[in-house]
Amino acid sequence: MELAHRAYWAITTVNADYNEAGKMRKLQLCEIEELRDEAYECASAYKDKLKKVHDAKLRKKMFEVGQKVWLYNSRLKMFVGKLKSKWMGPYVVRRVGRFGDVDIQDEQTLKQQTVNGHRLKSYMEGNDINNLELDKVGYILRPVDEEQQ
Repeated sequence: MELAHRAYWAITTVNADYNEAGKMRKLQLCEIEELRDEAYECASAYKDKLKKVHDAKLRKKMFEVGQKVWLYNSRLKMFVGKLKSKWMGPYVVRRVGRFGDVDIQDEQTLKQQTVNGHRLKSYMEGNDINNLELDKVGYILRPVDEEQQ
């Protein structure tokens, strides 16, 4: 009897009130929920800001009929050699679609295909490079000074 009484006494002193303990646990769960919601909002705001910065740096590619372009070979992504180029071409643009699709034609085989405009980049010849505007090129090639050599 005395052993059972001491066990009951220990339980009542440690857990004085089950209702109070339940309220404390609910309060802790609510605080955790609020912290989770706040973290989600912060992460969402960070992603939105990062997307705005990324989108501001993007430039829309404009292709014209008759323009020469390079085609990205996506099959070389897995098995690329150290010096093997990922770009094939040059191709000639035959049609530009409204939704980013571009019809291109190989100059040598005259084979036509439709590709996504994101896989293309402009083909520059020697005359085109000399006539480029500064805003189309991200850097300027300058001759090396004779004094620096």
